[in-house]
Amino acid sequence: MVDSALHASIQRALAANDIPGAALLAEQALARGPADPLLLNLAAWRREEAGDYLGAHGLLRRALEMSPGDALVMSAIGAVFRKEGVYEQALIMLDRAIAVEPSHAATWLERGYTLDGLRLVRESKVSYERALSLDATLAPAWAKLADIAAKDGDAAGGASLAERALELDPYEPTAQCALATIEIEAREGRAAEARLNALLARAVPESDRVRALTLLGDAFDRQDRTAEAFAAYGRAQTNFRAIHAKDLAPRPDRPSHRAFIEAIAAQVQEAPAVPPPPPPVADGQIEGAAATHVFLLGYPRSGTTLLENVLASAPRVSALEERDTLADTDEVLVRNDGRMPPLDEIDPAVLQRLRYGYWRRVQAMTGDVAGGIFVDMNPFNGIKLPVIARLFPQARILIMRRDPRDVVLSCYRINFTPSTAAWAFSELEETARHYDALMRLTELCRERLPLAFHDVRYDRLVTDFEATVRETAAFLGIEWTEAFHAFNRTAQTRGVRTASATQVRRGLYDGRGQWRRYADHLQPILPILAPWIERFGFDQ
Repeated sequence: MVDSALHASIQRALAANDIPGAALLAEQALARGPADPLLLNLAAWRREEAGDYLGAHGLLRRALEMSPGDALVMSAIGAVFRKEGVYEQALIMLDRAIAVEPSHAATWLERGYTLDGLRLVRESKVSYERALSLDATLAPAWAKLADIAAKDGDAAGGASLAERALELDPYEPTAQCALATIEIEAREGRAAEARLNALLARAVPESDRVRALTLLGDAFDRQDRTAEAFAAYGRAQTNFRAIHAKDLAPRPDRPSHRAFIEAIAAQVQEAPAVPPPPPPVADGQIEGAAATHVFLLGYPRSGTTLLENVLASAPRVSALEERDTLADTDEVLVRNDGRMPPLDEIDPAVLQRLRYGYWRRVQAMTGDVAGGIFVDMNPFNGIKLPVIARLFPQARILIMRRDPRDVVLSCYRINFTPSTAAWAFSELEETARHYDALMRLTELCRERLPLAFHDVRYDRLVTDFEATVRETAAFLGIEWTEAFHAFNRTAQTRGVRTASATQVRRGLYDGRGQWRRYADHLQPILPILAPWIERFGFDQ
């Protein structure tokens, strides 16, 4: 029978690790005869690779109906969720698959990818190690461990792990990028340049190409070849846009991240500057709530990670790094178009439910913070200041200030996790306009919302550390401790998931004035940034 011959060919392709070939044959088998879970799984893989996630889910649902509890199918569903960016759903499905079949190495590898997407680096490392304990030939798992070590500043460990990956696959892109990261950190820009050009000359997955081009820019930057560096960053961002246009580009039913911010700002501007009523139950009376609640915000690449680790060095201070602690408020208080209901008319019971939900989420993410000091660090929480003022009027707000030129340039040079904000950062002028929009909203909220604000200037933090930290600690009610000086050890212990990891682990890294070397490239956006440069005092 034709079907039997096709099935035999599929099995031979799978034995040879020819997944694309097996998937193509599976499509042919499905067209000619009845379906089975293996054929549906392989056909779903083809749709997943083509970006047709809806089609992949449809086939995999059919497979799971035919074979409930099939670990391979559940693992495949988790992979599709992960590629869609729905990481929580992916993790649930992968954990279900592992509960059924704990010895499937590929599922542990996929779980590591998913935890990476959630920026749970320590947890992802455990999953990669478990995958390798089951199958030591998984080059991507060795490469991911190498990448974690490289980003942690462990050059020797990262290089050793990368070499293990390259022994199995000489062209493994994550391993090559890990080695390039180590070389760039060691100021061996020319070696990294050669490595990355060799990688880019090959057919590599587009997401890896974006990262390699970003690192190539860094390699040129290390050699002070700024024109070539800026061109490489531009190529990386062009590739990013080409890959993610379908999911992230603005369209009538999906406003840009900047438009979302501007919609909130317009409502703050129109609303009367009346303080909201106090919550029916103070935070201190909510089980699990911190005694002192701090939101640390500003803008990505403004120094928030540095300050967060400084504060987390003190006793009784817990901090959480760029996690969506306010997710429960989405669709309740802020819709996807940025429209908010009149916040002073929200049912107090709804607000109280959201407060309880916030502290439960915090506890799940960082452990017990009850009675202590909790720092919620997320630069983009500035967008949610109206919600914060309504839910947590007693919270204290820290705003990190850095030269806007350095901030915008740094955002443009970073390979961020795909999101609508990352889309804004993939074009230089849009990055500047996005910065302008968030600063306008933040300043409006300072004028009209009854919250306690304190500015922390990056330039003062790196040049007059103790005085700046003493002022900040006094604002928060934290006693001075010499432990503040050991923030780099705090960062190494806690792990840093943001793009600032390398700088923070170095100690007091002075990143001021990076923009000067790229002044000609930034010239077109200076009129957008000039009001903020002057307002924040960086024109001196």
